[in-house]
Amino acid sequence: MKNKSTRMNLVFLAVVLAAALLLWLLSGRAGAGAGHTAVLTYGDENTELRIPLDRDQRYDIDTGYYTIHLEVSGGGIRFVDSPCPDHTCEGFGVLRKEGDWAACLPARASVTVE
Repeated sequence: MKNKSTRMNLVFLAVVLAAALLLWLLSGRAGAGAGHTAVLTYGDENTELRIPLDRDQRYDIDTGYYTIHLEVSGGGIRFVDSPCPDHTCEGFGVLRKEGDWAACLPARASVTVE
C-alpha cells in the first residue's frame, strides 16, 4: 500500500511541475530577448549599431560626447557605469521586450529593442 501512495505522490509532483513549467513558458519569461536585437543610435550622425540580445557581452562605445557602457545579459540590455552627470540612463533598467527603450541624452545615444 505504501508503494502505491509513493507512486501517486510522484505523479502528483510531476503534474504540478509540468503545469509550473507550462505557465513559465507561456508568460514569456523563458528566452526573454531571444531572437531580439537592440538598436543603438548615437552621435551627431545617428550612427546605428545592431546588438544581438542572445549573447551576453559588454559594449563600450565612444559616441563623440561620452563613452557609454552597455551590458547584454540574460536576453536584455542596459546602460551600466554611465559617465554622464545624472546617470538617468542607468535608471531605465534592463530592456527585454520589443519596443523597450532607454536614452542617454548627454551622450546623444538611445537603445531600442526590436
